[in-house]
Amino acid sequence: MEDPDKKTEVVLLACGSFNPITNMHLRLFELAKDYFHETGKYKVIKGIISPVGDAYKKKGLISANHRVTMAKLATKNSDWVEVDDWESSQSEWLETLKVLRYHHQKLLCPDPTNSLQNAIPLTKPGRKRKQEPNRHDPVKKKNQNPDIKSVPQVKLLCGSDMLESFGIPSLWKLEDITEIVENHGLVCISRAGNSVQKFIYESDILWRHKNNIHLVEEWITNDISSTKIRRALRRGQSIRYLVPDVVQAYIEKNNLYSPESEDRNAGVVLAPLQKHASDSKN
Repeated sequence: MEDPDKKTEVVLLACGSFNPITNMHLRLFELAKDYFHETGKYKVIKGIISPVGDAYKKKGLISANHRVTMAKLATKNSDWVEVDDWESSQSEWLETLKVLRYHHQKLLCPDPTNSLQNAIPLTKPGRKRKQEPNRHDPVKKKNQNPDIKSVPQVKLLCGSDMLESFGIPSLWKLEDITEIVENHGLVCISRAGNSVQKFIYESDILWRHKNNIHLVEEWITNDISSTKIRRALRRGQSIRYLVPDVVQAYIEKNNLYSPESEDRNAGVVLAPLQKHASDSKN
């Protein structure tokens, strides 16, 4: 028998709008967990859903409070997938890399207060540590002390659309993509015959770290998306069996999605594009 202590522990982190959360979002976790366990090398110990904050400014994005509540309702019966509202509670939009770092720090230091305080890097070597909000140290690939039990790896769980968004100009910083794939790793759920492998081949950064990008083929295809759910709701069509029943009930009770809500943030530049445009000027 295999020694379970020798398996690498993995935490799957999914970031996104979850506007609303769907059955497909939940399936991503199950598909990834099956993939890792079938390798015999990994043990998935937790899944984390981290809805983006309102400051992301995506068109049609309803309040984080509602989106977090729906995600919690959807996962209340899960024994391994949970919802974390740290990202969604921030007043400013946070890069996905910072969310990955935050959850890695939580594993190093279970007290979230300590993890935030201790995760602030030096601005320059030899300078006094400066208190900057939401700054976290890059993850070191190896533990300094071999006697300490290895910390679980936090890997970013996503669909092929997120992976391919790496190619959208100004949406992601190249150094962020590099740190994500080098120090954390990606778990990408894609359909058989999808062009994800071609996208990785055409990217020097992704190709260099392709061994840390896990492609999981979705053989039982599922085309549910939050966009299609919102469209059905605007048209008065049923979404039953596309989202958990408790999520459907919550949406109906609060009358969440309408033509008016879909126009929210219309004409507003997406937060990462705003930030990166500003950074390039400075």
